[in-house]
Amino acid sequence: MVALVDAHEVRVGPLGLQGDWVQVPQAVGAVVFAHGSGSSRQSPRNRYVAVVMHEYRLSTLLFDLLTDDEGLERRHVFDIGLLSRRLGEALSWLRAQSDPPPCIGIFGASTGAAAALHAAARHPGWVGAVVSRGGRPDLAAAALADVQAPTLLIVGGRDIEVLRLNQGAARAMHCQSRLEVVPGATHLFEEPGALETVAHLAGEWFASHLPPRGLA
Repeated sequence: MVALVDAHEVRVGPLGLQGDWVQVPQAVGAVVFAHGSGSSRQSPRNRYVAVVMHEYRLSTLLFDLLTDDEGLERRHVFDIGLLSRRLGEALSWLRAQSDPPPCIGIFGASTGAAAALHAAARHPGWVGAVVSRGGRPDLAAAALADVQAPTLLIVGGRDIEVLRLNQGAARAMHCQSRLEVVPGATHLFEEPGALETVAHLAGEWFASHLPPRGLA
């Protein structure tokens, strides 16, 4: 386990969205987490994955994509354009730090994966890699062909409909991409060892594909 050198709450973007920013020693990059519908930066699954990311020398930013009031309205939860803009604010926040990460990736879950892909398409020079966990890339269908960042799509083998949607998304993308199916896993990867597999697949992808600044 990598010892943490800095972990604190932050405020992201003009609305001051709450976030948890953890920097690791000699980080090779940073990963912004985009949670799915009905979730937040407190998601135990994403927080677990974030801890594993630290082992790969990746700093992490988990933040709330919506305010408390916005989260009460279901239309905001599926507003991929809005969520993507909020991710853009997080990318800007990271790049403006006194010691900004050398490169940035986005880890998206469920609807957050669609927002991650949409943000990657909008900011090709800012996003070095994307990982989707049980994602809904079909919700970002219009942006898929414009994604340049290497993208890993992780789906549970028993998550049949989402697997079908991810297979279609992989065919629509022109960037380097890979579809990884976790055998026996359902949508939330609650089966023993399933989430651990997701976390290490994601950590290896980011560690291998996040390029140095200037090469994105």
